Amino acid sequence: MRSRAAAGVAAALAILACPPLGATARAGMPYRAESPADVTRVHQFGPNWERVEVTSAAMGRDVAVDVLHGSGAGPRPTLYLLDGVDAEGVSDWLTKGHAAEFFADKPVDVVLPVGATGSMYTDWLHADAALGWNRWETFLTAELPGAIEPYLHSDGRRAIAGVSMGAQGAMMLAHRHPGFYRAVAGLSGCYSTIDPSGSAITALTVASCGGNIMNLWGPPGTFDWLIHDSTVWAEALRGTVIYLSAASGLPGLPDLTQVLKSPDIPAALEAAGGGVVLEAGARVCTEHFAKRLSDLRIPATVHYEPTGIHAWEDFSAELGPAWDTLATAFAPAFGR
Repeated sequence: MRSRAAAGVAAALAILACPPLGATARAGMPYRAESPADVTRVHQFGPNWERVEVTSAAMGRDVAVDVLHGSGAGPRPTLYLLDGVDAEGVSDWLTKGHAAEFFADKPVDVVLPVGATGSMYTDWLHADAALGWNRWETFLTAELPGAIEPYLHSDGRRAIAGVSMGAQGAMMLAHRHPGFYRAVAGLSGCYSTIDPSGSAITALTVASCGGNIMNLWGPPGTFDWLIHDSTVWAEALRGTVIYLSAASGLPGLPDLTQVLKSPDIPAALEAAGGGVVLEAGARVCTEHFAKRLSDLRIPATVHYEPTGIHAWEDFSAELGPAWDTLATAFAPAFGR
């Protein structure tokens, strides 16, 4: 019989397991800088929810993003909200995280990229047999804003937030493009790529989706891994509104309730064990990053929950506190 620790690790790996990528996500070709991004197709999914397709020279294909239109008369700021490791089909922020309901009365347009499975939201060195051609940093910073913000009639102010892999991606993009985002929020993420634990978590995230980390940034510990480390480059975040959160890994009432609702309680219990392992790791990562910010005297709002695991019941509960901090970056438009 497996030990509880081994079962927890196995369940964590199961949580990180990614859905197979479709042919569109696998497609891709090298970057063509002369081709600007543009909105090509729009599909209406709900009163305030659209699926928008954006041409990307960097990705060599059209990339889908979901858009939640904010309340009130525009122009409005834009929040880019990144999914976790699955990041395929429709963002889990919409299917599990209740983002559409939460933002329905908020004066902000929310943009949720689709199809970034296992990518770390970064530019890869090489195309990958499992994960295709990934140039997510270029797409999210150099292409998408120039296409989607005019489409939304944005006021030009933007923030970025993410959960798990998306938390690491959001912080990475913020530190690598100082001042591009007014605010950044990381929920249950890890923010180092160069220390042993951060490097291992990054490698595990990519490998769990079948990706080859050598195609990501080359051998771990090399220069390309270093320059993506938000802990090392935290100084670049000075002046950015920052929110961090993580739970303890101890299951709370929402987690236990979710297990009881499951038609397969033993499987749900094992999955919850994986969530315990992952969230405990995210807590250590967050504490390490928060200390680095504190040592540099860079202000950050840090929220630690006494209970909660790496699961959407807990992530969705953190969306409100995260937004309260992000919204301060958009004052005085929000009356703050």
